[in-house]
Amino acid sequence: MIWEILILGFVLSLDNFRVSIALGTVPFGLKRAVQVALTFGLWDAIMPLTGMLIGHQIGESVGDVADWVGVAALGGYGLYLVISALRNGEPDQLDHPWALFGIPLTLSLDNLLAGASLGVLGLSPWFSAPVFGAITAVMSLVGLRLGRAAARLIRIRSDLLSGVTLIIAAAALPLWSGG
Repeated sequence: MIWEILILGFVLSLDNFRVSIALGTVPFGLKRAVQVALTFGLWDAIMPLTGMLIGHQIGESVGDVADWVGVAALGGYGLYLVISALRNGEPDQLDHPWALFGIPLTLSLDNLLAGASLGVLGLSPWFSAPVFGAITAVMSLVGLRLGRAAARLIRIRSDLLSGVTLIIAAAALPLWSGG
């Protein structure tokens, strides 16, 4: 049962990992990257836990909408960055806490459905949810650092690169997640 939970936690973290790579192109330091990764992990623990506790019915009603809320938030932030980049000079460091901490929440909303399904299968919410959160935090931090490294290799304005990357990630996210 532990291996199944670890594998499921890895699979559930993949969307956040992919988005973290794109979000990592936003210029912010390691301290903020750790905070964002922990936020990804926190929400990926809370949402399945909530889903497991409140059941299958609520998870199904939120599932379809939750995917699109995450995509819209990610794409909207990317569009904001592109417009801002075109209107202003390049910043030394880009740090929008409302976006950096809101995006993990919107992306984890679909895990309500996953949690509800797992609750129906009888998995322990008190063990599974923290494992999912820890795996997502680690995967997100790796993704953020990979994105940061890529941004250093590609020599264009980091805010413009970040905006375009986030828009592409938002457009591709439904394809990646199969929905």
